[in-house]
Amino acid sequence: MEPAQTLPSPAGPRLPDDIRAFLAAPRFATLATISPDGTPHQAVIWYAIDGDDLLINSRRERHWPRNLLQRPELSLAVQDEAEPNHWVGVKGRAELLRDGDAALADIQAMSRRYDDGDGAQFAGQDRVTYRVVVESTFEYGA
Repeated sequence: MEPAQTLPSPAGPRLPDDIRAFLAAPRFATLATISPDGTPHQAVIWYAIDGDDLLINSRRERHWPRNLLQRPELSLAVQDEAEPNHWVGVKGRAELLRDGDAALADIQAMSRRYDDGDGAQFAGQDRVTYRVVVESTFEYGA
């Protein structure tokens, strides 16, 4: 089965309604970035929707945030746990949005979204938040 490609139109949203609805559930995403030596790097992450963009957050010292400072291109794969052959792909570019206390507040909000926690386990961490400007999306197995 071929994936259904959904590309943004100049007049339309970058996150079509069906993709937005799928991403609205607290699903885990696999993020792919490019390391300085040109090899791919993957990490399983949380995300949040912000308008037609996504927000992603990490400790500053991890590989993928450092990769995005060098090369902002990324892709995400978000799988449907209930139907493992159904998943959504997102391609885009990352922009460093926030760090410090503001980024800490972002991961605490994501903690409430994903595990109903208060995010206390993140206190004192040096966090960064990136905005993912969505360039294209596709859905497979729908």
